[in-house]
Amino acid sequence: MATVSLRDMRADEYEAYSAERDADYVASMSGTSSPGAARERARQGRAHFLPRGLATEGHHVLVAEDPAGEVVGMAWVGLSEPRTGDPDTAWLYDLRVLPAQRRRGYATAILGAVEELVRDAGARRLGLNVFGANRAAISLYEGGGYEVTTQQMAKRLG
Repeated sequence: MATVSLRDMRADEYEAYSAERDADYVASMSGTSSPGAARERARQGRAHFLPRGLATEGHHVLVAEDPAGEVVGMAWVGLSEPRTGDPDTAWLYDLRVLPAQRRRGYATAILGAVEELVRDAGARRLGLNVFGANRAAISLYEGGGYEVTTQQMAKRLG
């Protein structure tokens, strides 16, 4: 079983992480909005949820390292539910494993480490959103005991 330790992301890592995260968001939205609109929405979301970047209170942008100290992934978690501000529910905004490190159990290890962090901070739940086409992430979360609490659906017409 893979193990990781989490550390705060450094400023020099944050710029590349933000660019990658935004690009992934644009790609995920390709079927529902234009690239320009998706880029703007990603920018607005980051400005709203991380207005002070790494120094945003109540948010942790983290780097996951294997036991040898090699970076294997990242996670971004807020210590309250984003819509209601409820501190009983932390919110996982992002979890990613570097492409070269995938299929080694690191996503499960990162998720477990994030759960421990938010539990230690007083949260009793961890919520998240996942795109419906992201089958790997859905499998990860279902395997970790996460359940669907809301669901949006759409059909392309025409």
